[in-house]
Amino acid sequence: MTDGAPSSDFTPPPLANTRAVAAAAAEGESVGQGSGARPRSTHVLAWGLWDWGSASFNAVITTFVFTVYLTSDAFGGETAVSAQLGIAMTIAGVLVALLAPITGQRSDRRGRRKLWLAVNTYIVVALSAAMFFVAPDPGYLWLGLFLLAAGTIFYEFATVNYNAMITQVSTPKTIGKVSGFGWGMGYVGGIVLLLIVYFGFIEPIGGTALFGVPDSDGLPVRVTVLASAVWFGIFALPVLLRVPEYRSPKQEAATAAGRVGIVESYRILFRDIRALFRESRQTAYFLIASAVFRDGLTGVFTFGGVLAAGSFGFSSGQVIIFAIAANVVAGASTILVGLLDDKFGAKPVIVASLIGLVACGTAVFFLHDGGQIVFWTFGLALCAFVGPAQSASRSFLARRIPEGRNGEIFGLYATTGKAATFLAPAMFTLFIGLGAAIAGPGANVQYWGILGIVLVLLVGLLLLIPVKSGAENGTTAASE
Repeated sequence: MTDGAPSSDFTPPPLANTRAVAAAAAEGESVGQGSGARPRSTHVLAWGLWDWGSASFNAVITTFVFTVYLTSDAFGGETAVSAQLGIAMTIAGVLVALLAPITGQRSDRRGRRKLWLAVNTYIVVALSAAMFFVAPDPGYLWLGLFLLAAGTIFYEFATVNYNAMITQVSTPKTIGKVSGFGWGMGYVGGIVLLLIVYFGFIEPIGGTALFGVPDSDGLPVRVTVLASAVWFGIFALPVLLRVPEYRSPKQEAATAAGRVGIVESYRILFRDIRALFRESRQTAYFLIASAVFRDGLTGVFTFGGVLAAGSFGFSSGQVIIFAIAANVVAGASTILVGLLDDKFGAKPVIVASLIGLVACGTAVFFLHDGGQIVFWTFGLALCAFVGPAQSASRSFLARRIPEGRNGEIFGLYATTGKAATFLAPAMFTLFIGLGAAIAGPGANVQYWGILGIVLVLLVGLLLLIPVKSGAENGTTAASE
């Protein structure tokens, strides 16, 4: 998908340009690539390796290791610390919503996608490495929360530029395959890294882990986050070294016009959104609905490890084993359900997946007294629905894009997604507070946060149902 800058004038391309686009598509060329050259397999691999490396932040930092570590008894009561984690992630989400929508736009205008991908990536690497200094003591909680929130913000900024590069390494005929390859690399990279850190640093053998890390002072987790920083830093290099920098058609004009201020960037953004509502109302409705349910999907993984440890008694090692199983299930289901997407359409896949997520999440809440078997059963079921919903969301939108306007629409897809990143953390925190008010002081009501995530998914589902899918099966938004 592309997080690039939407054009400032949302009008269909001239006939000559349309023919050029069609000709390029027929020849298998990359419309989004400045040179128009065929994408190289080495570029695709290099691009996918960034996703492989970024799994270190998604799987180790934000989901299954560092956030679980921060919400352990070493930093205070699990309920209180989980609420503070929710507040920190909510603040990060609001800042992403305010700033991320224009980062891709500004880097595209001046042809600096790769530059800002590098800058934001290695800020995340530095912040991840700094997490090593978060010792298991309540006095270090806010340092850990700050590093986690800041890392999340810069990771989202990096993702904007990374996603925008997909048109530089694919053609109109291969964009789905390339996107799926990157997504799959992320799942596999997460599995490989989690296996390494579990046996290398987390699981003690005779008092020390495989690589000799003592099981004391939080060192297994602290060394794990350091290793994850190195992992990301290494596998981010190929895309920066192999894939050429993006060259914007408007780059010369942008350079001649000088810098565009923040206020002007937002003015361009809002103008494009208004134009989309006029020209393709159903696409705009889908962007809104997907922004909501995609944040709920993110919340499933973000708070999954926290809930496993805090509400179901998983040890650090058990959380990582669950994480490995979750990535296997999510990856396999995404590939298999992709066949159903092509046969029945994307919307039925998304609707079925969201219904499954709401049902499984609700079951985890009401059956939480059943212990770990409940979380293993319905937690893995949740993971089985997450990947297909994400993948089908992208393909649904791809079928609606008028010819020659992929970058504009996918840019808005990323924009709306970033604008809703605060919903799941906010609802998770709100429902923990609601549970505490109902159960009284001293009760562990962390599991109430599940209902907050379920609510976000349910709202996204209700917003999606009225959206028409007539643009699938060969038609486009232009026929509305």
